[in-house]
Amino acid sequence: MDDNLLIESAQGVVSITLNRPRKRNPLSADVMKELIAVLREIGRRREDRVVIVAGAGTAFSAGHDLGELRDRDLPFYREIFDLCCELMTAIQRIPQPVIASVGGVATAAGCQLVATCDLAIAGESARFATPGVRIGLFCSTPMVALSRAIGRKHAMEMLLSGRMIDAPTAEKWGLINRVVPDSELVRETRELALEIAEASPLTIGIGKQAFYAQIDLDQAKAYDYTKEVMSLNALAADAQEGIGAFLDKRQPTWCGR
Repeated sequence: MDDNLLIESAQGVVSITLNRPRKRNPLSADVMKELIAVLREIGRRREDRVVIVAGAGTAFSAGHDLGELRDRDLPFYREIFDLCCELMTAIQRIPQPVIASVGGVATAAGCQLVATCDLAIAGESARFATPGVRIGLFCSTPMVALSRAIGRKHAMEMLLSGRMIDAPTAEKWGLINRVVPDSELVRETRELALEIAEASPLTIGIGKQAFYAQIDLDQAKAYDYTKEVMSLNALAADAQEGIGAFLDKRQPTWCGR
């Protein structure tokens, strides 16, 4: 990969940093293609347990590269927004949890990226917006992730006004999990990632897939689906190892089966 992305891996945690700080880390076509490829590769690796996505410099991501969107034809726009949807889907399809580590602004598709990640921690100076309405291009694809993360009324307020919200408001509305001091953002995000990485990767993958599969089902169908998932999960070697370790008062040894 070129310098659009910086990738580091240690202790089962992969950190992906968007690395175009002078342009506020836009989600250009090239960047999205690279992110999709990296995420799919991570999804095939058993040794990678958790993914962190961050942005270099003073922004997480300002969204699409507007320079790419000027004076293009319909096939190009379809390709760009197809790529964006493919990226967001890839985040939720890989078995590893993906944590957004948000420093600075996350706007438009950058805000969509935060809303899509399984978890998000933000520094106290972080700001969030879906400002497309102000330039005549409504944030329709960001709306999908945003409305599922924070609910209809708050999502419509962000989408119709285009105003920034601060990190405490984002936490209150459910866009992020918590706010931490800017100086503690990297450490707090990594601590959460390492805590999650202690669990069985098989179990985490089963749980993540089940979460997204059941979230839009009605309650009866959700219970029908999840009771079968849990029954099959109970047969796994890691489940039996975990139950035995708890009863024996020892640390489990995961085998990923």
